[in-house]
Amino acid sequence: MTDSAMGASGDDGRVVGKDDKLVILASSVGTVIEWYDFYLYGSLAAIITVQFFSGVNETTGYIFALMAFAAGFAVRPFGAIVFGRLGDLWGRKNTFLVTMLLMGLSTFVVGLLPSYATIGIAAPIILVLMRLLQGLALGGEYGGAATYVAEHAPHGKRGFYTSFIQITATAGLMISLIVILGVRTLLGEEAFNSWGWRIPFLVSILMLGVSLWIRLKLSESPAFQRMKAEGKGSKTPLKDSFGRWPNLKLVLLALFGLAAGQAVVWYTGQFYAMFFLERVLKVEPALAQTLTAVALLLATPFFVIWGIVSDKIGRKPVILAGCLIAALTYFPLFHALTGAANPRLAAAVASSPVTVYADPADCSVQFDPIGKTVFNKSCDLAKSYLAKAGVTYDNVEAPAGTVAQVRIGDETVTSFRGDQMPAADFAAAKKTWDGALGERLVGAGYPAKADSALVNKPLVVGILFLLVFYVTMVYGPIAAALVEMFPTNIRYTSMSLPYHIGNGWFGGFLPTTAFAMVAASGNIYHGLWYPIVIALATAVIGFLFVKEGKDVDIHA
Repeated sequence: MTDSAMGASGDDGRVVGKDDKLVILASSVGTVIEWYDFYLYGSLAAIITVQFFSGVNETTGYIFALMAFAAGFAVRPFGAIVFGRLGDLWGRKNTFLVTMLLMGLSTFVVGLLPSYATIGIAAPIILVLMRLLQGLALGGEYGGAATYVAEHAPHGKRGFYTSFIQITATAGLMISLIVILGVRTLLGEEAFNSWGWRIPFLVSILMLGVSLWIRLKLSESPAFQRMKAEGKGSKTPLKDSFGRWPNLKLVLLALFGLAAGQAVVWYTGQFYAMFFLERVLKVEPALAQTLTAVALLLATPFFVIWGIVSDKIGRKPVILAGCLIAALTYFPLFHALTGAANPRLAAAVASSPVTVYADPADCSVQFDPIGKTVFNKSCDLAKSYLAKAGVTYDNVEAPAGTVAQVRIGDETVTSFRGDQMPAADFAAAKKTWDGALGERLVGAGYPAKADSALVNKPLVVGILFLLVFYVTMVYGPIAAALVEMFPTNIRYTSMSLPYHIGNGWFGGFLPTTAFAMVAASGNIYHGLWYPIVIALATAVIGFLFVKEGKDVDIHA
């Protein structure tokens, strides 16, 4: 952390004028557009599954779609290294222009990309390549924007100024949802699912033009200009950031004591909650996206509010409190979300719980990496149907050699050994088995999908708002907290890597990991353990080892 601390007055002798405020706003607007591009994919994951992963079974295809979504996050740390180095050597402004071009053009290509049915395996390969380019671009974007804004802000207001950068991620997601809903409503579900989903990707080329125009108007940050004028710039920012223990230690503390917990709280509140509504609770996608957009809109001002609060009491207490409160309340909140969004499902789980009795040796992991495996053991047949139907169940170990049974309340449906049957006989038996199990589930009150008329919309919005409120606590002050940990000459590089490992890996892989945990365990809430454990670990590490930086002079 830089050594020189400011006095209590919070006056560093600099005055931020109207021009500085305009370029800060311009930086934020440009970042909104980048996030819009990046999150279009996440908002359309279900349609992406059909369009680009139709060569595999439905469950595997959706996991693949989530993995392609996560691929963009996987490379974000590499983008942070590449563009962070350029930003510390070349300047914040020039790096902005490169990241924007990469993001905008790769998004536009996705809108033009033929489907799997048209060009086969080339479609998902090109899709993943575009996601990788997007991830690289975003990896270089955030650190530059946060550093740029913080270096323009007066001391005592860094939390307030950088909180506008924190709004950009939520604003980008919200705008993507609004555009999707608008196009969906205008075209209708059938046309939107067939070809209309491409429109939000294609219109991003117009946003690219606007954003490039905005970025060209930016001036370089005063801290960077002063550093260059005084000849204090680092010629080896990567080595200085990660090859020397004092700074590497700060990078690790920034990751595990701040960014990792912030990331999982962010993605649980703004992405996993929406996935949970659509995939697990079977709420109509348009309704789920509308309710999420309303909650995001209501919560967005709190990014700025918590940024201001962090200027008064510090970044550390706000961020760590958000991690701790979120971890302690996720289970009751998601249980409440089930009751509000799909009350028939909640009632069925309470009145007719489902249990799978099976020999563990008869059960496979319900994930096929190539989409061609036939799950034909008795346990696999039971669990694959329940997973596809979105039914939560308990697992009970049965004696070796037992044919799996599904108990729904007081009724029992016995599976069959498909692995011992000819292919034709197996297909017929499976059809009969699926029909019988489906009838028993419906008879026990398990709905095929949520009834939109029964969704308690105000309560769902309230729960989603609370989840996003936690996001505002951990995310509002994070840019200021990370900027304050590192010196100017390696700030872009040093802060970008822990942020993007935290958000790209710990956060970006959350939907995929949580979904896989649910599929493996049979418990629709089991995936919540992932963000809970990481958020708690961050709260402990941050409390013990991270130093407060709100009074640090970042220009020293």
